[in-house]
Amino acid sequence: MSDRVKDRLEMIRGMTPRLVEGRFVFVTLKAGQSLPDNFRATMLEDEGVSVIVPAGATDEHVMRQITLDVHSALDGVGLTAAVAAALADHGIPANVVAGHHHDHIFVPEEQADLAVDVLRTASKQAE
Repeated sequence: MSDRVKDRLEMIRGMTPRLVEGRFVFVTLKAGQSLPDNFRATMLEDEGVSVIVPAGATDEHVMRQITLDVHSALDGVGLTAAVAAALADHGIPANVVAGHHHDHIFVPEEQADLAVDVLRTASKQAE
C-alpha cells in the first residue's frame, strides 16, 4: 500500500509549501567539469549537464527553493499545473523539479515569501 497522494485536490490541499534555507542558481557544466559536491539537482540536456548549486555573492538570477511537503504520486495529475497557475497569476516565475518524494519549486529570491503565501492560499482554497 502506497502512502503517495494521487488525487488532485488532496495533493493541492496537502502541499504545505516550505521555504528551504539557502540561495541557488542554475548552471551548466562545461565539458570535463565534475559535479560539485554541494549540488541540489541535475538534469542531462543536449547542451550539457544543468546543475542547481548554492549561489555565490555575485550570481545573477538567484532562486529560492520551496518544497511541497505532500508525498505526491509520480503519476498524480494536477499539482504542478495548480502551482504554476497560482504563481503565474501573481507574476512569479516557477521552475519545478520533481523528486521521488516531493516537488520542489525554484522561484526568484525576491519573490520567495510572496510565492509561499500564494501557495498556502491555494492550498486553503482547495479545501
